[in-house]
Amino acid sequence: MNSRGLAIINYAPFIGLRYSFSRKRNRFTSVIALVSMLGMVLGVTSLIVVLSVMNGFSGELRGRILSLVAHGYVEGGATGISQWQSLSTQIETHPEVLAVSPYITDKVILGKGRVLRGAVLTAIDPAKEKNVSDIPDAMLSGSLQSLDEGSFNVVLGVTLARMLGVDVGDRVDITLPRLTVTPLGIFPRTKRLTVSGIFEIGAQPDVHQAYVSLSAGQKLLGNKGSVDGLQVKTTDLFGAPQTMAELARELPQAYVTRDWSQTQGSLFNAVRLEKIMVSLLLLSVVAVAAFNIVSTLVMSVAEKRRDIAVLRTMGARSGGIMAIFVAHGLGLATVGIGAGCIAGVLLATHISDITIFIESVLGVKLFDPSVYFISELPSDLQWGDVMAVVVASLSLSLLATLYPAWRAASIAPAEVLRYE
Repeated sequence: MNSRGLAIINYAPFIGLRYSFSRKRNRFTSVIALVSMLGMVLGVTSLIVVLSVMNGFSGELRGRILSLVAHGYVEGGATGISQWQSLSTQIETHPEVLAVSPYITDKVILGKGRVLRGAVLTAIDPAKEKNVSDIPDAMLSGSLQSLDEGSFNVVLGVTLARMLGVDVGDRVDITLPRLTVTPLGIFPRTKRLTVSGIFEIGAQPDVHQAYVSLSAGQKLLGNKGSVDGLQVKTTDLFGAPQTMAELARELPQAYVTRDWSQTQGSLFNAVRLEKIMVSLLLLSVVAVAAFNIVSTLVMSVAEKRRDIAVLRTMGARSGGIMAIFVAHGLGLATVGIGAGCIAGVLLATHISDITIFIESVLGVKLFDPSVYFISELPSDLQWGDVMAVVVASLSLSLLATLYPAWRAASIAPAEVLRYE
């Protein structure tokens, strides 16, 4: 490195930081500098907290929905799968497959008196279902095994049961998308079921999901020994797409394989897109703070014209002057970003406790579990997000310093000193 480069490194940061934190600045310039730092603190804190909360929501959503959803599916098309037992045995031989369970599903209407609600009826084998999903652990009352204890028992989601006004032991009427031909005409097929259990996972399936036993489902939906498909649980949730792709190559072409990223992927993609859009919106707060840094530096350049002229006459090059004001702006930005990171990390890691404290002080419930499926704000602080916020904020701040620094470097010392 030449002597010129060493000189810039030696004096530019020192003078720039002195300009940033000197008490002898113009009062108005000091106020603008303080506002720009506070704006940076607010923007960085908001970004870190919001990203952590959205990570928490995404994790809650994934955990709750995927606890009820199998990792993969093997379907038989319009005709279903008649020899599903042998196919199940073949699939279980795959080293990445833990369990397989048959299912039949269709949309139905459940009714109690004059109250009617649409639902998704899924017929399962309770003994096998516990190996592919966590529905047995989500039972509020009754048990999943109760489906085998009666010919036509049904297990309902807690919200669906609440909307119908039923509890364990009550009876509900089901209208199926099948027709019954009688001498009096053609009528939809209906059946009265007994509620033997209620489950809650705290997500959308609580609103529309109903379960019956596999034998009851075959009678109700007329499958006559066949099933719609097989649910597959793999050793690794995130490796399920690859496992199902391998099964697709091994199984006959008559079978269609899907994984959870295809059945639920649109929901998680929407959450990811929402996180990106909210991040961009909140980044505008940081951009506004960066524009305040521009204002601070422009006024600082006007205030330090004499100093700039003296430095130029002492041999400072234009690059050194630019480096001084870049260091000046980055000094202000770094303080704001650092304070924002500390505040954001503290808030993100204690957001649940803060929510509980506010609820106790105000005497209100901010998050009603019956409405939001959560009782407190979930938060998942990821250091990758913190680093991305810091890099983005520093990049915006650096861009904000370039124009004022160029203006400072363009000042002609002879014109300034002529009037001194």
